[in-house]
Amino acid sequence: MIIKGQKIDGRYQIIRTIGEGGMANVYLAYDTILDREVAVKVLRGDLASDEKFVHRFQREAKAASSLNHPNIVEMYDVGEDNGNYFIVMEYVDGKTLKSLIKKRGGLSLTETVDIMLQLTSAIACAHDSYLIHRDIKPQNVMILEDGRVKITDFGIAIAMNSTELTQTNSVMGSVHYLPPEQANGSGATIKSDIYSLGILMYECLTGKLPFKGENAVEIAIKQMKEKIPSLCAQNELIPQSIENIVLKACAKNPKNRYDSVVEMHEDLKTALSDERKSEKRVVYKYPENDLEETKALPKLDKLKDTKEKDIDKEETEEVEVVKKKKKEGKKLKTATIIGITICVLIVVLGLIAVYFLLPKNEDVELPSIAEKSREVVEQKLISLDLEIDIEEEPSDDIAEGYVIGYKDKKVNSKVKKGSTVTIIVSSGLTGIVIEDYKGRHYNTVQLELEQAGLKVVLIPKKVSTEQEDWEDAFEGMVIAQNKDPQTRLKEGGVIELTYATLITIYPDFTDGTWDKKKAQTFCDDNKITCKFEDKEDSTHKEGIIIGQGRQEGGEVKEGVTLTLEVAKKPLEKPLEPPTNDNSNTNDNGENE
Repeated sequence: MIIKGQKIDGRYQIIRTIGEGGMANVYLAYDTILDREVAVKVLRGDLASDEKFVHRFQREAKAASSLNHPNIVEMYDVGEDNGNYFIVMEYVDGKTLKSLIKKRGGLSLTETVDIMLQLTSAIACAHDSYLIHRDIKPQNVMILEDGRVKITDFGIAIAMNSTELTQTNSVMGSVHYLPPEQANGSGATIKSDIYSLGILMYECLTGKLPFKGENAVEIAIKQMKEKIPSLCAQNELIPQSIENIVLKACAKNPKNRYDSVVEMHEDLKTALSDERKSEKRVVYKYPENDLEETKALPKLDKLKDTKEKDIDKEETEEVEVVKKKKKEGKKLKTATIIGITICVLIVVLGLIAVYFLLPKNEDVELPSIAEKSREVVEQKLISLDLEIDIEEEPSDDIAEGYVIGYKDKKVNSKVKKGSTVTIIVSSGLTGIVIEDYKGRHYNTVQLELEQAGLKVVLIPKKVSTEQEDWEDAFEGMVIAQNKDPQTRLKEGGVIELTYATLITIYPDFTDGTWDKKKAQTFCDDNKITCKFEDKEDSTHKEGIIIGQGRQEGGEVKEGVTLTLEVAKKPLEKPLEPPTNDNSNTNDNGENE
């Protein structure tokens, strides 16, 4: 059983179920390695033990992996995990063409042609790889919000050069889109896909299917015998060129269809052009009743009449046989009758002996098993001659590995010996286990937690790699969380994540290492204006920054002005001029 939160192959974490089919279930999952949403198709548990189905499932993966086209859902991975066979595909977030047709009741001409051009391009790619889809229908066509088309489910595709035909060449596609030759029991060809494309195009234009019936047999007979209703007769706005495409695609005789999907694609390109406005209705080259010679499926009422006649005939024959035996019985000798009687008595006595000697399939009473370990419960039930099936469920009350109770059974209820009893074992506490998210980018963590069902509150914090403890920080890195690792939060719980927003801070320009050139580079790199002011200083080397107008550690914001003081050597004082008193003295100070 695949449950929410379970990891397939240790990598693909299940988010929810998005589709269930006859062969496999499809889940939305999160690829924890490549950080993306994917679709995981898992083979149904009751089919995983069937080698035939497993082979088909693996063949689907092999076939799909060879296709690379923008209108075909891409396949990423294939494998097996604990008995679960899975295929990982591109997740397409859109709606099916079938739901769009139901909502709109038919599409416009341009919409239909656009969709058909994309589909024929995709199917042509598959045919080039020798693959027939065999199940083309609106349910297998996804429409994205931007109008792109994606075709999916190559689950019953077969290789055209393969000698093995699934289920003895039986019909496997949806009967409303089933080509006449397949309804007749013949194999599928590329022209079978062309027929299905034509029925799909008819449904797009009208919002309804061309052939309906009370059961599959009746619809299949109509596919073989009845002409497809005229599009132009139903809607006069539909040009003959469009109807001709449907007529050629949906011809009963494959010889009258397009020779290839490429040919149909090219016809669609010009279908709405002015040159084809006066186009005449297509006339088939080959007879359309060629299929009538082939053995057809009988109608249900005729089949019923035939069976009733056969039963009446058999009853009449049985009466005659009984009468004949009665006549012959009268002629039997007494000794023979006695011998037969003795033989019958011996057989009856033998059966009675076997009845009393063989062990009876007795009833047993189911014991209480809640809160006991799985191993103890298994031993107890085996001792009562019961078969055991195990299912796991999360529980807040019962420890992991211990039994919650029976599934669909009550304690003390009686069951036959040898029957199978399903017990539910606890897989542990419910909720999501919180991990240590520090050091990871908040975007990845947020996506992971929200997909697990939690609400995430993001808190930015400005840090710089120049600050202590933040040397290795990067933009968006989770640096704190309000829930400790191993804490368990229930779905809808809230967790706060603090992430780094990197900023630049003002350094200490006065540490003696900054000059005008280095400071100018810093300003240019951070898109701020640098203003230098000279200041006389005799204690520092000339040209060294000795003062800054913005505080160390402050955030650098683009466009601001930073004023820096630069050391300048003080000017020397000028010498005093000699005194002039006009007196003449000699060296001895005497007047001359």
